[in-house]
Amino acid sequence: MKRTTLSLIAGATALAAVTGFAALTVPEGTAAPEATKATTRLPVERVGLACPVPSSSEVAETVYTSYTPAGTDTGKTPGADKGKGNDKAEKPTALLKPATGATASDGTGKKPPAPKAPATVTTPGKPVTAEANGASVPALTGSATGALAPGWTVQQTTVVPAGGSRGLLGLTCGAPDTDFWFPAASTAKARHDYVHLTNPDDTAAVADITLYGPEGVLKSQFTEGIPVPAHSTVPVLLSTLTHEAAQRDVTVHVTTRSGRVGAAVGVADDKLGSDWLSASADPSGSVVLPGIPADATSVRLVVFAPGQDDADLKVKLSTANGAIVPAGAGTLHVKSGMTTSIDLPDLTRGSAASLFLGPENAKRPVPVVAALQVVRGKGEKSEIAFIPAAGPISARATVADNRAKASTLSLTAPDADAQVKITASAGSGAGTPVSKTVTVRAGTTTALTDLVPQGLKGSYALTVEPVSGGKVHAARTLAVPQDGVPMFTVQTLTDDRGTVEVPSARQDLGVLD
Repeated sequence: MKRTTLSLIAGATALAAVTGFAALTVPEGTAAPEATKATTRLPVERVGLACPVPSSSEVAETVYTSYTPAGTDTGKTPGADKGKGNDKAEKPTALLKPATGATASDGTGKKPPAPKAPATVTTPGKPVTAEANGASVPALTGSATGALAPGWTVQQTTVVPAGGSRGLLGLTCGAPDTDFWFPAASTAKARHDYVHLTNPDDTAAVADITLYGPEGVLKSQFTEGIPVPAHSTVPVLLSTLTHEAAQRDVTVHVTTRSGRVGAAVGVADDKLGSDWLSASADPSGSVVLPGIPADATSVRLVVFAPGQDDADLKVKLSTANGAIVPAGAGTLHVKSGMTTSIDLPDLTRGSAASLFLGPENAKRPVPVVAALQVVRGKGEKSEIAFIPAAGPISARATVADNRAKASTLSLTAPDADAQVKITASAGSGAGTPVSKTVTVRAGTTTALTDLVPQGLKGSYALTVEPVSGGKVHAARTLAVPQDGVPMFTVQTLTDDRGTVEVPSARQDLGVLD
């Protein structure tokens, strides 16, 4: 009797569902036995990202920083990198390119120029940068494959020194998806908020946008069936979608009927500057908003409950010394389907902090999404940024484009003490990586400003990896003051999902008599 064992099929099939790259050929007429219950983790083999048009300002200066962390080879299947039918490994790539369907944002309708240099990563562990200036910089899409795929991240940082969109705009370019929530958007007269929909795929996508104000769904027009052609970007001005009175606080829900898009909200405030609003973490009964700057002069919390039930939330402020109840804001009632907001004056008082939202009744959690609008400075010297709710880091998360004496990494552990390993990468110009292990006590927020590569030239990446203990949430603040304006931007760290859990692969292709 002849028997062929092919339990590797189960692992390859699961990996293909996640990455689209795993493949295994089964001899014709051979049945695969059941997979074993044990699992292992394999690195993803392909990831994609989308970066929206950075600015419509002629004086905008944009830097793209592309980075893949070193050392993701857990459970790697021997020969997984080899091309079918040859013995040589396929060369990994990590490259950004202009969206081919994009046209210039300056109104000329011409094809925009590419960045001066492609932000192409060739080696894990070393950031690569590219510059692109002016209003005609296009949306970018790209993918990373092979050894450069696990953990690949791209930071888009733009300085607009003057004009109506003045500010420091920072965004971690996002993976395409089908569902996004954006609390803290606005249709107010002083605000000019655009939802940027970028399609990195070869087929067209169709998107819907729903707006929710303090009284519920806003009557909207032109919000259903928005076509987003392949390799193109579509900016949508929120205030043009509704005839209802301007709303200071709006929650935006973006979904797709077909295909996938990258989505982000570009915010420009006539008095407070501009920045990007990234999507909130998925709706959850408990929410963490990490990394409120120590010198914040204004903090506004915006919350939305997308389900059928109202949410009654406890609000806690996590400081360096522990969690406290903010004065006059210990609880918050959020009506279902309505955007709720509250100002939190004098919140941080000189100490970097985070905000925890949890159910008043632990046995009856109601999922919510949330974001913070944060202001530094006063009067004409004010600057705005946003902090969306962030999920915990389960395995690893990275933020790129950190700069000496300009970056603050905030870590918070809402439930239990936690240890994390933090690595500052080599610099984009030069520098030796350094790492340290940090303990974050339960209920506290720890701010780090001094972890910088030795001999740094250029910018660097920060990678956070949990070691033990409770869940950890993190955010990075980049502060670049200019002409007396405390320009800043905050990016929450999202788990990079550089590996995927699959059934253990037992590869035995031998034939037994």
